[in-house]
Amino acid sequence: MRILYIDHYAGSMQMGMEFRPYYLAREWQKLGYDVTIVASDYSHLRKQNPVVDHDFEEQMIEGVRYLWVQTGSYEGNGAARAFSMFRFVRKLKMHARMLVCRYQPDVVIASSTYPLDTYAAQRIARMAHAELIHEIHDLWPLTLYEIGGMAKGHPFVRLLQKAEDSAYQHSDYVVSIPPLTKSYLLEHGMAPEKFVHVGNGIALGDWDSIADLPAEHVAALRHAREMARGGVVVGYFGGHALSNDLDFMLDVAKTMRGEKASFVLVGDGVEKERLMQRVRDEGITNITFLPPVGKAAIPSLCACFDTSFICAKPSPLYRFGLSMNKMYDSMMAGLPVVCAVPTPYRILEEVGCGIQVTSEGVDEAVSAISRLAAMSKAARQEMGEKGRMYVLNNCTYERLARRFGSYFYKEDE
Repeated sequence: MRILYIDHYAGSMQMGMEFRPYYLAREWQKLGYDVTIVASDYSHLRKQNPVVDHDFEEQMIEGVRYLWVQTGSYEGNGAARAFSMFRFVRKLKMHARMLVCRYQPDVVIASSTYPLDTYAAQRIARMAHAELIHEIHDLWPLTLYEIGGMAKGHPFVRLLQKAEDSAYQHSDYVVSIPPLTKSYLLEHGMAPEKFVHVGNGIALGDWDSIADLPAEHVAALRHAREMARGGVVVGYFGGHALSNDLDFMLDVAKTMRGEKASFVLVGDGVEKERLMQRVRDEGITNITFLPPVGKAAIPSLCACFDTSFICAKPSPLYRFGLSMNKMYDSMMAGLPVVCAVPTPYRILEEVGCGIQVTSEGVDEAVSAISRLAAMSKAARQEMGEKGRMYVLNNCTYERLARRFGSYFYKEDE
């Protein structure tokens, strides 16, 4: 079985986000499949981009074959990023026959955030007589006009809408990372039997080789524990961007000054300096800011928290559910989760490993944290263990890859 996995922004453990293609490829290789990830040589998501001399240059990175397409660098979300998308798709279409001859794919997966890559994937799959799978990370162009404020009639939005509809109609299966997209996809022409949900999860190997925390973090977390005065250390790890709505977490911390709770925010982003200044201006003394840590140190970091806090600005897109990596990491760490994201997807409460609140009601979040603080340590651990067992039974990349692969996997191969 040969798989051609097309993801403009695919990364690796070494390069950084996004990790999903790498994790899936690694698990499929264990099943004996030949996997090639096709990606752009530049992504704004990576902390490190590859050095590429020519188009379709192959590199083996951490045991996975990558095929790089030169698209040029860009900043922000303007025209230069759009041009990189067009270059990526155009080059794949132009060289479809070469890709088919070189890699002879049995399965072609189109997985870039934007749906334009479906045109190249359809052409490659048709030439190779291969199965075609479209994977959804975000819903484009819906994101652009519901969140980005673009008009539905904008030419770029209309172009993406045409591509999205084509992907749903012409793919053999549509794999959605968000869990509640099926009704939307049906509205755009997908046959109901094509729908598959395969969310994000954790790679067990990341929890076998755990890195120690830097000394700065160890000292600061020890102080945060002292500030909690026998209560709970509430931890957030991830981006400090507007979309994460960390002002809400600051509001919660400010309300809980004097109570047995301290708050730690680990990460970086455009909002971090403003948030730190707000803490200084308002005298919110029960908050600690720390730099980000590598993925291998996340288990060590989580071990220093009593509960994980996840928040985000209200968005109509959350009607399609959540599949945040930090949620699965928190659950794997055995942490009860307080999730302040308005969504009908109530997985934490269904599993019994967390409390979901609205991101508009500070009092709700305060009540949730106070409830956890009032529990014994053993009760919190029991709650967190439910999340850990759920992840182990449902959300490891070994299981996710098999679930995904069941739509092209044959036991007798």
